[in-house]
Amino acid sequence: MAIRKIEHVGLMVQDLEASIKFYTEVLNMELVDRIAHTNGVIELAFLRFPGAEQTQLELIQGYDGNLPQEGKVHHLAFQVDNLEAEIERLKQHDVKWIDQEITTLPNGSRYMFFHGQEGEWLELFETKGDL
Repeated sequence: MAIRKIEHVGLMVQDLEASIKFYTEVLNMELVDRIAHTNGVIELAFLRFPGAEQTQLELIQGYDGNLPQEGKVHHLAFQVDNLEAEIERLKQHDVKWIDQEITTLPNGSRYMFFHGQEGEWLELFETKGDL
């Protein structure tokens, strides 16, 4: 199977600056990358614990601020080596796609969202660069 690990968990926030400060100063995480999404609205920040190369936290500002407190976790992302191949494999399982095409971020990472069994948002994420 081409899915290798949980890549990141996406958490929606109202104030990206304040959230970065909290996660870096209070929880001792380090900021790995900060980028503006290609849609011109969303801002993203990726954090991890020092020396931990596994799962990252993605802070998302500008997506949808109307979720209840228990709904702040936006998605679970799985790292893949070949995004197109994994999309084709999942199409054979009749998954319901949220995105109609692959999105490429300014840092070269690419992704596509789909629904899990209970309607949860899942993401295939092909990492590029140092993320």
